[in-house]
Amino acid sequence: MSNAVIDKSEAPGRASGPVPLRQARLPRWTPYALLVVSAAAGAGIGTALGMDSAFQWGLIAAVVFVLAGYGLGAAVEGGRQARDRLATSLVWVCFLLAVVPLLSLIWETIDRGRTVLDGYFLSHSMEGVQTILPGGGAYHAIIGTLEQVALAAVIAVPIGLLTAIYLVEYGRGRLAKAVTFFVDVMTGIPSIVAGLFILSFWIIILDFSYSGFAGAMALAILMMPIVVRSTEEMLKLVPDELREASLALGVPKWRTILKVVLPTAIGGITTGVMLAVARIAGESAPIVLLVFGAAGINNNPFEGAQSSLPYYIYEQWQLGNDASFNRAWAAALVLIAFVMILNLVARGIARWKAPKTGR
Repeated sequence: MSNAVIDKSEAPGRASGPVPLRQARLPRWTPYALLVVSAAAGAGIGTALGMDSAFQWGLIAAVVFVLAGYGLGAAVEGGRQARDRLATSLVWVCFLLAVVPLLSLIWETIDRGRTVLDGYFLSHSMEGVQTILPGGGAYHAIIGTLEQVALAAVIAVPIGLLTAIYLVEYGRGRLAKAVTFFVDVMTGIPSIVAGLFILSFWIIILDFSYSGFAGAMALAILMMPIVVRSTEEMLKLVPDELREASLALGVPKWRTILKVVLPTAIGGITTGVMLAVARIAGESAPIVLLVFGAAGINNNPFEGAQSSLPYYIYEQWQLGNDASFNRAWAAALVLIAFVMILNLVARGIARWKAPKTGR
């Protein structure tokens, strides 16, 4: 056997010289430096092109950031890491593009709404107030929104929960498929269609008057499919082993659902219900058709016209003067705060009711 040693540097298919064990990497501060450079480049290019909008400058800076990151990565770290940096940069840019309008909306609402938002605004109605003059409040609209949303939840949540339980735990055959199909159809129903349905059936055919309850029924139609879909998905996430263990102990199926399945999924179910409530809290089309609006306080949702925050915002903005614009922005801020509080309460309930896990 020959003892000749093959020189690896001369072997075919191999590059001459030692192969590095560690690949070159860009410093950790590179993204931050690129962000500063891209912002400066965006402002400079935008100014040179005569662009006055900061949003346009931001788009230019985003393009520069993505291209510069990919170029530096390809030059120093190689093509694989460069593609990874490109994907990461695109994710961050898309995230900022989604967040910036939201933050801008919140800032604009807070900046304009805080001018008249005080204790007087929250505790008084528009009864006897001249709309072209400052003053008045949204107390009657807040009361209307709370009552209408509460009534809609009382109607929609039990029906939605029971429907979801049927589809997951019992639903088989044509009936389950038909229910699933109609739930999918209801998910895409425009809010004005729900309002028109209640208007034709409840007010025109049955001859009931305009009221907060009529608006609550339309809101319940919009809320129901969201509750069904979210609850159905949460129930499907419950492991079958928990059901089988309970049934193996001789526990009836209805009690297994009540004591095992629902407590396990209560966090997700509560979140879905709160999302449905947030979905209907800002609806204005059914309210305009069915509640009809009122300048005074009406604590009875089953009789007489009633206002709500979405209708109040629409009504004040339609008046077209500075005082009404300020009241509309303040009511919008109250509505955003209302939805935010609902979400915080939902998170608290979900954490409180979540099943305890141990090691």
